[in-house]
Parts: sequence; structure tokens; C-alpha cells
Amino acid sequence: MGLFDRLTGTEHPPAGLEPLPAEQVRVALLGLNQPDVPYVIRYGAAEQADLVAELRIAEPAWRNFFVQSQLTHAVKIRLRLNRKDHEVRVLEEQREVTRVGNPPRLRIASSYSRGPDRTVTRQWTVERGDDGRLGATETFRFSASDLRNPLKDTVLNSGWTWRSVIFGKL
Repeated sequence: MGLFDRLTGTEHPPAGLEPLPAEQVRVALLGLNQPDVPYVIRYGAAEQADLVAELRIAEPAWRNFFVQSQLTHAVKIRLRLNRKDHEVRVLEEQREVTRVGNPPRLRIASSYSRGPDRTVTRQWTVERGDDGRLGATETFRFSASDLRNPLKDTVLNSGWTWRSVIFGKL
């Protein structure tokens, strides 16, 4: 694995693992759709991809004395199966939208990025427990790896390479 592969997040399957046919890889990826997961995987022909996986989460809104704020995260992973080379080319896109204020003076800020995202967002609540001691409880967690890891593990276990694309076409 070269330096560029490491920077882009490209991973190769374990040595000696026979690659499955493309249709079995597609079925395995679509099989990750479950009622208890926060993402959806669908066909992506309209987006120039074989499959598209999406994860959208809105953080709990918080309010101080005058202003309310909410951050919404969206991760989209487009997958293209390269049957000849037994690799899945992957383009990750992240969007964040922050809504701040109370109407009519609503401010919206947004950001967009491409490539593997390593950001983890967490919110904690600090409160006293039954014993009177302060304790922190995690109330919200967001990580793009919640979507990426199941996809990547399925691809690698199918004997295919997970090849991230940052520049160029999928």
C-alpha cells in the first residue's frame, strides 16, 4: 500500500481472498439496509454511480437565552463497481448546515467537503447522579465512519479493493 493509497483511504482485501462476482457484491451492499441503521443504500444510476449510501443526522437543537442553533450533517457515498479490476471506486461527500437565530433573522451557514472524513461530533450532558457526584453522559454522536465502515468491510470481505476517489470522476 503506497503513500497515496494511505492518504486517500484506499484499502485492499486480505491476500488470497477470491473476489466474488459483481452482482453478489452489489447484493451484499444492498443487504446492509436494515430498519435499525441510520443510513440508506439505494441504486444510484441517476447520480452516475452503481449505488449511493446516505446518512443524514440532525443534532439536537440547543437554545441559550436568545438564540436557537441546530447543526445537520449529511454524508453521501457514491460507489461504482469496477468489474475488471475487482475494485469499488468510492466518492465521499459531506455537507453540514448550521441554522442559527430565530425568524425573521435566520442565519444559515453551510460547508461541503470531498474525500474520507475523519470528523466525529459528540455532545455530552453533565449532571449529578444519584450519589451526588458529577457525571457526563454522551447524548449525541456523529461520525461518517458509521456509514463508511460497514460498506468498506463488506467490499473487503468480498475480495474487492476499496478505492477512494478525491479528484476526478468516479
